[in-house]
Amino acid sequence: MINFSLISFVMATGAVAYFTYHIVQRMKKSDNATEEYFTGGRALSWPVVAGSLLLTNLSTEQLVGLNGDVFGDKALVGVAWEALAAFAMIATALIFLPKYLASGFTTTPAFLEKRFDKTTRSMVSGLFLFGYVTVLLPVVLYTGSLALKGMFDLNFPLWMIIATIGILGSSYAIFGGLKSVAVSDTLNGVGLLIGGLAIPALALVKLGDGSFFSGLSTLFNTNPEYLAVLTQTNVDEKVVTVPWPTLFTGMMFIQVFYWSTNQVIVQRAMAAKSLAEGQKGVLFASAMKLVGPVMLCLPGIIALHMTDVLDISKQDQVYGAVVRHVLPDWSIGLFAAVLMGSILSSFNSALNSASTLFSLQFYKGYINQTATDEQIVVTGKKFGMGLAIASICIAPLLAQMESIFTYLQKVNGLYSVPIIGIFILGIATKHVPAIAAKIGMIVGMAAYAFFTFVNIKGVPTFFANGDGDLHWLHGYFISFILSVGVMLVIGHLKPKTNEEIAVSDQLDPAPVDMTPWEHAKNASYAIMATTVGIYLCLTWAAS
Repeated sequence: MINFSLISFVMATGAVAYFTYHIVQRMKKSDNATEEYFTGGRALSWPVVAGSLLLTNLSTEQLVGLNGDVFGDKALVGVAWEALAAFAMIATALIFLPKYLASGFTTTPAFLEKRFDKTTRSMVSGLFLFGYVTVLLPVVLYTGSLALKGMFDLNFPLWMIIATIGILGSSYAIFGGLKSVAVSDTLNGVGLLIGGLAIPALALVKLGDGSFFSGLSTLFNTNPEYLAVLTQTNVDEKVVTVPWPTLFTGMMFIQVFYWSTNQVIVQRAMAAKSLAEGQKGVLFASAMKLVGPVMLCLPGIIALHMTDVLDISKQDQVYGAVVRHVLPDWSIGLFAAVLMGSILSSFNSALNSASTLFSLQFYKGYINQTATDEQIVVTGKKFGMGLAIASICIAPLLAQMESIFTYLQKVNGLYSVPIIGIFILGIATKHVPAIAAKIGMIVGMAAYAFFTFVNIKGVPTFFANGDGDLHWLHGYFISFILSVGVMLVIGHLKPKTNEEIAVSDQLDPAPVDMTPWEHAKNASYAIMATTVGIYLCLTWAAS
């Protein structure tokens, strides 16, 4: 079984690489080497934008981590990560993307330089790079290696698997650029969608002793409280990882940060051939996020009904255990190839974005201001190599974490809190000066570190986590409010002059057609209505 699985795995992975190469060769190339490498020559159509967005986001840190959290919670509260993502992506399509494309920005922090100053842009770029090297890249490598090791029952040390994935993933990003990353994402996305939906379907068949509908009946009639999406505590009276009050505080803002300002995500939409194509791609991906819980949460709930046949000693092992239990031997290699695609996608996307930020902001901005496009691209490739090596070294250290998904989100907040406040004010008001952005950034980071890593005890149950301390998502919200509040006060006391506002309002010619998609608002309304409907249905089922 192992031999055949490995052969099918290698063949499927190789096929994606082969077709990616040939598709990229046929795509229109930009005369500008920098734009070609970092933005794909702004030639991406909406299906490629959507596919790349989804697969950049959807990887093993979610498949493994979120299913593990749902299993540990004994509740479907993790659906919130996908449902609120759909709302945030609507904000990206309608509000943020037009701002980014209007002046042809290559990075999201470039918008902040226009709105505030170069130092603000550099500080935010540095925070993004900190997040990529300490959190995102190592987590992707670790969870991906854990999943593959479990599926193939490999006897190799975890660090060896991590290194292999890291080398493969970096090759796409370093040598192919954004266009290669986006195309491979789209191809792998099709496979992941099919394979990811097949796992819960097959698990329900197993649960129902060969009948899908019997399994579905068991899911809805045996411990229906597992399906709760709006709750503070689970069936064991333990506080869940996402209590319902957090949906109205930190959860929404962390989603807006990730989907509307995060370079690794927004870079895909910024590479669209027009505003309309970018909006269509983002909104299609938003609609597909509503399917996400079927892959990211449902296997964890099904596993709660199968604990007698699954070998699970740690919650992050849940997804791999379900996959091994339900997949026929002959298909494990194919699914592993699909999973490998999602791992490589998230890893190479983050590498490409990090290289973009470093090359354009720090190398071109400070180290070599007269650098040619070719020099910038070469520097980006070298930086990507160094970042890949660092991530490979850090990833094995994550094995000691109890919940990898919670770790990911908590540490993300350390740099996302100060960033999201600056972006929102940068779009919402013109009067806040650059000094306010810098001070707000420091206040936001310090406040979040305090509320998250210092246990605030004795808080009301409404705001508490499982240990009775202040829940980190509420801490996120408080830190955000403090950061924004400081910036608004400074903006009131020392606002930008009319001359400064006029300079920041000056825009370079847009590099793409800025005509919005005519159905963008109607599509957004439909997505929001569907999201509310899903919550209502699941709440009814759990009652």
